[in-house]
Amino acid sequence: MDVQPVTTHHLVKSEDLNHHGTLYAGRSAEWFVEAGFIAAARLVPPKNIVCLKIHGMSFTRPVPPGSIVGFTSKIVYTGKTRLIANVVMRVQDDIVLNGFITFVNVDQDGRAMPHDVTVTPTSPEDIALQEQARNLP
Repeated sequence: MDVQPVTTHHLVKSEDLNHHGTLYAGRSAEWFVEAGFIAAARLVPPKNIVCLKIHGMSFTRPVPPGSIVGFTSKIVYTGKTRLIANVVMRVQDDIVLNGFITFVNVDQDGRAMPHDVTVTPTSPEDIALQEQARNLP
């Protein structure tokens, strides 16, 4: 399956700031997980998705208030029950944050269950992202 990216946006407001007056990492993590969840929910029912692990969120610079941040997320790797999203946050055209997040497809009792989704990379970039995701701890 060729999976298309999903983009969401947020305005950085005063309640999103840390004690330095820039975007708080905790708020970024919330939006990061949300963006990955939306990508996963395009492939499996949302009620079956749980977050297993954030594999790192690497910031390249602080984000000031008033910025509009865009999160582009895409499922880049699937296992039997898991879906791994790559999530990139941009301010205008600058990448400010990049990372991966693993979700698991679960039944009504919270037990992992197969999702029958296979992701087939179609570009060199997607192949590289899939390889990175495959090798995550």
